[in-house]
Formats: sequence, C-alpha cells, structure tokens
Amino acid sequence: MQIGDFEAIPETALDWHRAGRGAVLATVVETWGSAPRPVGSQLAISGEGGMAGSVSGGCVEGAVIAEALEALADGKPRMLEFGVSDDDAFAVGLACGGRIRVLVEPVGAALPEPLLADLAAARAERRAVAYVVNTESWARRLAGPDDPALGPQIADRLRADRSGFEGNAFIGIHNPPLRMAIVGAVHIAQPLVQMARLAGFAPTLIDPRPAFGALDRFPGEVILDDWPDAALAHHGLDARTAVVTLTHDPKLDDPAILAALDSDVFYLGCLGSTRTHAKRVERLRGAGIPDDRIARIHAPVGLNIGAKSPAEIAVSIMAQIIERLRKG
Repeated sequence: MQIGDFEAIPETALDWHRAGRGAVLATVVETWGSAPRPVGSQLAISGEGGMAGSVSGGCVEGAVIAEALEALADGKPRMLEFGVSDDDAFAVGLACGGRIRVLVEPVGAALPEPLLADLAAARAERRAVAYVVNTESWARRLAGPDDPALGPQIADRLRADRSGFEGNAFIGIHNPPLRMAIVGAVHIAQPLVQMARLAGFAPTLIDPRPAFGALDRFPGEVILDDWPDAALAHHGLDARTAVVTLTHDPKLDDPAILAALDSDVFYLGCLGSTRTHAKRVERLRGAGIPDDRIARIHAPVGLNIGAKSPAEIAVSIMAQIIERLRKG
C-alpha cells in the first residue's frame, strides 16, 4: 500500500487491525555505526506474520516479527536492540555492521487505534506531524511545533526530516512526501523530472501550450495544461513543495512566481540570466511585492557549477533544491 510516492506503513497497520487480523508497528528509533535503515523506518506486521516495510533491509526482520507476534499476545510494547554483523551488513549493501534499536508497538493494546487513525488522517491531508512516545511511561501523542513541551525540537526535526530522541521521548517525524512543480515543459524539464523522481520528489509539469506539454515528450508524467496560477492552485503549495519556472515567458512564469511567493514552498527557482532576473525583479516590485519576498527566488536557477547542457542544468537545479531542503 502506498500514498503517492511513499510507503503507507501506519495506514497498513491500521487497516490490518481494523480487519481483525492483528497488527504491530515496529520503528527504528536509534542507530549506531552502519545501520541498514535510517531512524524512523517502519515495519508493519500482521497477526499472520505478514509484513510491509522494513527496519533493516532483511537482516533482523525475522527476529522483529517473532517479537511482534509475542507483543500481540501479551499486548505490551518492547524495545529491541540488534547488532548487525559485518557479513549481514555486506549482504544488504553496506560496508560494515552496526547496531539498531527497534520500538515494537501492538496496535490497540499499546498503540491506541484512535491515535493511529489520527496519524493516518494527518498524513493523508499532507499535514506534517510528529508521533511522540515516552519510552519510560509509554505515554503517546501527536504533536507539532506548537507543542508546549517539545515544540522547538519538533520544529527543528520537521525541517530536517529527522526522527530521533529528545531525552526519553522518541519523536517520529511524519512529513508529507516531497513534490516539485515545474512550470514549462521545455527541454530542461525532461531530465529534471527524472532526477526529481530519483531524489524522492513527485514531479508535476505545468504548461498550457499543447506543443510543449505533450505526452509523447513526457511519457507517463503528470502534466497540467492550465495556466500556471490556476494549475498551482489545483496542485497545492506547501512547505514540502519546490517550484521551478523554466519558460522565460513572463506571461507564464510571473503568475507562477506570484503564487509561489504567496505560499510556504521551501524553494522557488527561476530560469534566466542575471539580466532576465533584473527585469523580473522590476516587474515584481511594480506589482507591489516587497524585496524580502523577492529575495526568496533562486535566480539564475541552480548552483553555479558551469552547467551548459539541459541535463547539466537539471543537475544544478536538483542540487540547489536539495541544498535548500537539507540546509535551509
């Protein structure tokens, strides 16, 4: 089961529980050394031993499933710790071993169904949320940056997309999937949509010109053929979305830029030379956009790596987007 381009592990566990099959949610909460899967990775286990997701790439799943079935029987959560040997690590593509801790929570008995349902609803609505569990008291809740106890830490972890411990509390980050809206189905967009998908983004092309946004030029891609401002309103803009404009045409680029500047997108990049951008800035100022908002635009778009070909320019754009996402 998937939602968009990310695995719907909590949703799978909820479905199994509601269907009477029993369900356990296992989460990587800590790692040392070369761990096969990052903190926050999850595995759902059904009462029949079915599984979805992964906590180790295969090296400890068998042991986690056995513990999960025991947790279903006694209704108690548990914290497991495993060492991943060098041989096992090599088998799943790592150079050396490490250690991982895995939190195992039976749904219903330990992890309340309403809480899991609220988590699934937040994920479906693209609301960033943290699942907080105190590993001493086993108290659980959903929280955000306004949380009275851990608000600043949760805000930092949401920005960094990083689950982990704050004292005795494990904070599991559930951010919406990353998206990229590309305005202008031009040559550069062809390698950019492929690179975006490889980097974990769901790309959407926006171009009202039939000759550009043709399916034979972008087979299998999502293409919106409306004007950019209307298309972006339909697409939705939030803090997990990057917007790139590539048309060079103010009639198409400017409405998209205005929409992006009026949103929480984490990245806005616009193709064009320094001179082109200077003219763009003049138009935006003329439209009453203050300089501090205009400064959010990355232009000329992409890192300055001397890129020349469409594919190289796409690399520079993708690198700048990731830099902005990870470094802020």
